[in-house]
Amino acid sequence: MYCECGFLSSARLVFEKLMKRDVVSWNTMIRGYVKHRVFDEALRMIREMQYKLVKPSESTMISILKLLADVGNKELTKPMFAYVIKNSNMNHLGANLTTTLIEMHAKSGSVAVARSLFDRLNEKNVYAYTAMVAGYIRCNAVEEGVRLFGQMIEDGILPNEVTLVSLIAECGTDEALDLGKQLHGYVIRNGFVMTLPLATSLLDMYGKCCEISSARTIFDKMERRDIMTWTVLISAYTRGNCIEKAIDLLVLMRESSIKPNQVTMVSLVSFCAESGALDLGKWIHAYIDKQRINRDIVLNTALIDMYAKCGDITTAYRLFEEATNRDICMWNCMILGFGMHGFGEKALELFTKMENLQIKPNEITFIGLLSACSHAGLVKEGKRVFEKMKNKYGLLPKIEHYGCMVDLLGRAGLLHEAYDIVQTMPMKPNVVVWGALLAACKVHKDPDLGELASLKLLEIDPESCGHNVLISNIYATEKRWKNVVSVRKAMKNRGMKKEPGISCIEVNGAVHEFTTGIQAHAQFGEIDDMLREMLCKLEAAGYKPDTSVVLLNIEEKEREKSLKYHSEKIAMAFGLINTAPSTPIRIVKNLRVCDDCHTATKLLSKIYKRTIIVRDRIRFHHFSEGSCSCGDYW
Repeated sequence: MYCECGFLSSARLVFEKLMKRDVVSWNTMIRGYVKHRVFDEALRMIREMQYKLVKPSESTMISILKLLADVGNKELTKPMFAYVIKNSNMNHLGANLTTTLIEMHAKSGSVAVARSLFDRLNEKNVYAYTAMVAGYIRCNAVEEGVRLFGQMIEDGILPNEVTLVSLIAECGTDEALDLGKQLHGYVIRNGFVMTLPLATSLLDMYGKCCEISSARTIFDKMERRDIMTWTVLISAYTRGNCIEKAIDLLVLMRESSIKPNQVTMVSLVSFCAESGALDLGKWIHAYIDKQRINRDIVLNTALIDMYAKCGDITTAYRLFEEATNRDICMWNCMILGFGMHGFGEKALELFTKMENLQIKPNEITFIGLLSACSHAGLVKEGKRVFEKMKNKYGLLPKIEHYGCMVDLLGRAGLLHEAYDIVQTMPMKPNVVVWGALLAACKVHKDPDLGELASLKLLEIDPESCGHNVLISNIYATEKRWKNVVSVRKAMKNRGMKKEPGISCIEVNGAVHEFTTGIQAHAQFGEIDDMLREMLCKLEAAGYKPDTSVVLLNIEEKEREKSLKYHSEKIAMAFGLINTAPSTPIRIVKNLRVCDDCHTATKLLSKIYKRTIIVRDRIRFHHFSEGSCSCGDYW
């Protein structure tokens, strides 16, 4: 009863007081944790159950498999499969257990194993077909999914509403729009009643696939709407950057006497976090408090994340301190926030506080700590964190942790020490690891090791535009123009295009986006005048353009002109024109800040007496009075 009603702590107290616990009591507790998505506790109970030598029932194993299917943890699928075989007869696995095994393997990406189990089934029911087709969609094998869906109908097994809702949801998750449209057509042709769950799943699918007009059409035709329906459409608008329509819908929702819940607000807050829209984020925060929407752990964590990602780390930490209930996700969010802003020492202090409160860190905690050490140049501290992870907490470092260590050492100029880690790590280095080494080689000008890293990257992922551009940039720095031409020609032949620099700035609640180069913008005449003024004042302050960052074989004057029109400089000029003097300017950039823009922005913060906050792909830079919070270490 307590599990069904979501009172898991009460259920656990009853469970702990039981003198004798049979398999049913264990299964009830595990199922309760799985139902309410408290996955860590469910996994802990499974381990404890094994330790106590309690033989699981089929029902228990199905609950466990469903848990692993939801988590999508590929590393646990093999031992779990072995656990099922050990505790049951492999030759007589029931249809329900086999179907759940198919679902677990399919959701964790082991689609070949899932298909093998599917083919072994003597009698394939609608649920087995649904699990397998959904697995193909999730693994981007959409054609296989379509083929199997057709075979299912040929075999006389007609999909029910549950099947269609499940498959449409998968199409949304993996943005398989064409298949989603086919399923929508099947629903219409076969006379399915457009129930609330079915309509909501279609609405969600179109929203996630950025077909917002189709999503709105379905929404407008719905006779009945619940809180989930409204939330799904608001999420679609935020995802499609139609924030004004999302806010209008929020107002309409209130007028329809439906109070938004935490899920609705998390969607809006998350949009603000990704776009750097702090003013809008503050308005939404005020709306949450005014409407007395309960700020649970998830919503509080989203708000902390939003303030951290929008450059207001002080408010993020205040909300963290005010929170009476914190889970590991909230601690991790705050540690990652400090790291992003270059406050490595504060991230380490927070970790010490976490340890004193006996809160057990997880793998993400250590990714945040190592990243924080990397951005602050705390090499010794980073090494200690890495050792503590292994020796004190018994966590095996994953490839992400090794990538952080390579980044930490590489940024500090310890390139050969970083390369030693690449050579000795217990798993095969991936693109992240080699990419971190390559980026460090570019910064510290080691073309030989950089070329080695680049060759490894091209072996693993020859189609990656970013890595090809980085390799080309290293050659350009060394003025090896023939190699530059060769790499760029190969990219052109493969149809690859360099990602353009894009900078966003929020002014009066609206987010304005600028790309590198001359803009087709209503205010570009004023912006160009401001750019000229900025350049004159910079030159008077002793600035000289750093044309080494222009990685093209062109004349010096052309290089200087191209620097003038970098996207963050255009966004800065727009901000200076459209915001009041002395107010901070906040910019979000999709790429890393270049050396020239970094130097120029430091000077501009002093010239115009402005705090300029720039969030690039990696971290935050707080420019004030001629200096940057990163200490020129980025």
